[in-house]
Amino acid sequence: MSTLVGRDKTALLVIDVQNDVAAGAYNLPSVLTNINIAIEKARAACVPIVWVQHNDDEMPVDTDGWQIVSELKPAAGEPIVRKTFKSSFEATNLEELLAGLNVSHLVITGMQTNNCIRHTTHSALERGYDVTLVNDAHSTTGYEWGGHEVTAKEVVDEANDNFGGYELPGRGSRTVAAVSLSF
Repeated sequence: MSTLVGRDKTALLVIDVQNDVAAGAYNLPSVLTNINIAIEKARAACVPIVWVQHNDDEMPVDTDGWQIVSELKPAAGEPIVRKTFKSSFEATNLEELLAGLNVSHLVITGMQTNNCIRHTTHSALERGYDVTLVNDAHSTTGYEWGGHEVTAKEVVDEANDNFGGYELPGRGSRTVAAVSLSF
């Protein structure tokens, strides 16, 4: 259903599952297990996996906090996109990489549901991709806003609720649990 003409492949994105980003994330052990399930399924189906790593002044490249968590391992040849903005598309080579792989459908996992996951999923839809958010393979931390606490569970639940079945002309989104994911 994507609007990207001549592209019919799927890719798995693993976004910002880095030491400093994942620290204190809601339900982290389960989320990492589910990301690994998605990775194993993608590799078994020969679906490309693209890793995304954020860096900024608080998390510079090559520091311990910038490293991908030890529970996840990029395989040789799996591309890693470095970014400095919340959207994995902004000021990166992600679009060119996906075009070269003929990708029109993204399966998304990773960290900071309310930041990089949200901005990347919406950017993907706006660029014409179909998107599947693996609903038990993303997480975040809680925060305070407007004088009240927002729990990480609320953020994850809200993203799953709002992203399931969201459509734009010619493309759409869905959510699925890692165990039900198929490529």
